[in-house]
Amino acid sequence: MKQNFYIKNMVCDRCIKVLKNEIEAQEIELTEIELGRIQLNVENDLEIDQLKQILESNGFELIDSPEDELTEQVKIHLIKILGELPMELNEKLSTHLAEKMHQDYSKISKVFSTTEGITIEKYYIKLKIEKVKELIQTQRKNFTEISQLLDYSHINHLSRQFKSETGLSLSEYKAEQKNTRNPLDQIV
Repeated sequence: MKQNFYIKNMVCDRCIKVLKNEIEAQEIELTEIELGRIQLNVENDLEIDQLKQILESNGFELIDSPEDELTEQVKIHLIKILGELPMELNEKLSTHLAEKMHQDYSKISKVFSTTEGITIEKYYIKLKIEKVKELIQTQRKNFTEISQLLDYSHINHLSRQFKSETGLSLSEYKAEQKNTRNPLDQIV
């Protein structure tokens, strides 16, 4: 029987690859896989137990509540937005999420804040700052280009947000040349 499972902390293509390989190694029939969700053709409860073990051993969790599922969908969608540069969000983030999630933003926001202890906006800023760190470390773009890629209205806005989140200016972070990035699954 085909069954969907929603997965917490599945935030990149490598996560997909790891789970796909591990599930196939257990000879469980995988019918679909995408960030935050897998679909299996489950034969028995043993396969579900095997799935749980695979998830746990690789730092993932099975999502078991609608609130956690909604929260994870928001996180994955925000990560996807930042994965496609230059960002082209032509509307407010709240409007965009409400349309993508087919729900009222106030409900999405309340559920997210309750489950994560942080607002969607603050979480999104943290994600953007991690993307800035990544772009600084690749050393292919200057600060102005980075601010434009991430849809900041002005480099000063990026600079203030970066300093507020990291305690360092953009130049100080670049000069440090340390990898102080946070894994996306550990932002909150």
